[in-house]
Amino acid sequence: MKTLDWDRNSTRAVIVSSKAIVAVVAVVALLITLTIVGFSSSSSSSPTTTVTLTQLATVSDGFTKTIALQAGNQSGAGIDPELIYAETNESIVTLQGVVTSSNLLEPSESVLGTGFVINFSNNYYIVTNYHVVGSTVNLTVTFADGNSYAAKVIGSDPYSDLAVVTASGVPISEYHPITIVSSSTLEVGQYVVAIGNPFGLARSMTFGIISQLGGTIQDPTAGNFSIADAIQFSAPINPGNSGGVLVDGNGFVVGITTAVVSGSQGVGFAIPSDTIIRELPYLISTGSYNLHSYLGISGVDMTYQLAQASRTNYTYGVLIEEVVSGSPAARAGLKVGTQTVTIDGAQYLVGGDIIVSINGTKVVDNDALATYLAEYTIPGQTAVLGIVRNGSLITVDVTLGTRPPISS
Repeated sequence: MKTLDWDRNSTRAVIVSSKAIVAVVAVVALLITLTIVGFSSSSSSSPTTTVTLTQLATVSDGFTKTIALQAGNQSGAGIDPELIYAETNESIVTLQGVVTSSNLLEPSESVLGTGFVINFSNNYYIVTNYHVVGSTVNLTVTFADGNSYAAKVIGSDPYSDLAVVTASGVPISEYHPITIVSSSTLEVGQYVVAIGNPFGLARSMTFGIISQLGGTIQDPTAGNFSIADAIQFSAPINPGNSGGVLVDGNGFVVGITTAVVSGSQGVGFAIPSDTIIRELPYLISTGSYNLHSYLGISGVDMTYQLAQASRTNYTYGVLIEEVVSGSPAARAGLKVGTQTVTIDGAQYLVGGDIIVSINGTKVVDNDALATYLAEYTIPGQTAVLGIVRNGSLITVDVTLGTRPPISS
């Protein structure tokens, strides 16, 4: 796939199965081919979902439960995995259900994934991935003591692969909420712990480090839009880990484990906690989140070779190859090129606008553009784009829209 839309694709997009152990091919960074697998465990194949990386920031005061880590068996990282597990594992739950097909000839498939308990505004909720529960019926939640209860989804956002679940008739004693903190201060090399239900092995823990920040995750079932600020980490995760926690050295949630590169040495991805914090009040109060900004372009990351073909000195930015009809980008008059060139066997459309900044912030690539839009804009705002057009740097004002409804 050559054309990569920051609204829909990214040069570091990772494709994953939404509900099953299904491997598909994706393009990562400079045409590195990776195979990805989703983490809700299922009995058969299902449509693919995508994931993307980006950075965020915002904190809510609606979460309760403070974990005070004390001196204990410290690892070489200066944290205590045993104590972290002791303080957090009861917050992890197992979610199970059934996905039925509209095709009567196709069998139903069972789905198993992970969730975690939070306390928001003095009420208990379970947070998980949308791809675990979004199409699930007969949903149940099983707590650490083995007790199971009927559950239902009260809010979801497929664009961010997030969902909020409640359970019926659960005594308060079952709930052991975990604290969510901002992911904005995470650093590459920082130690993290992942806890989930890989292959149904309840509340299993793995340990690793953050290996990269600031990418994007794509989800075809969510219209192929980007999930911003995904966290790349090295703690091994497997099918069934979807919806589990990624916690820091204090035992606080900094991400929700979502995908892994199949066949890799433990390369996993998590949706950042800042995304959860930003969306949770809306998911709980309205059942959805509709504040994803929309530009309406398809483009590729600039490279030295594309700069040469475009006769420009700008080797960074996003080269626009398509403008969606009727979109904010179209109304603002953003231009697409007309000349096709072939570079390393791939065809590109050059001569169009190159986005190099937004509101004065440098845009290095699709990930940077997606990140800025996710973190710092909402629909209805006017963004000032720095554009290279016909060799000249100009600015164009664009009134951002709202992402269109996902096709069923």
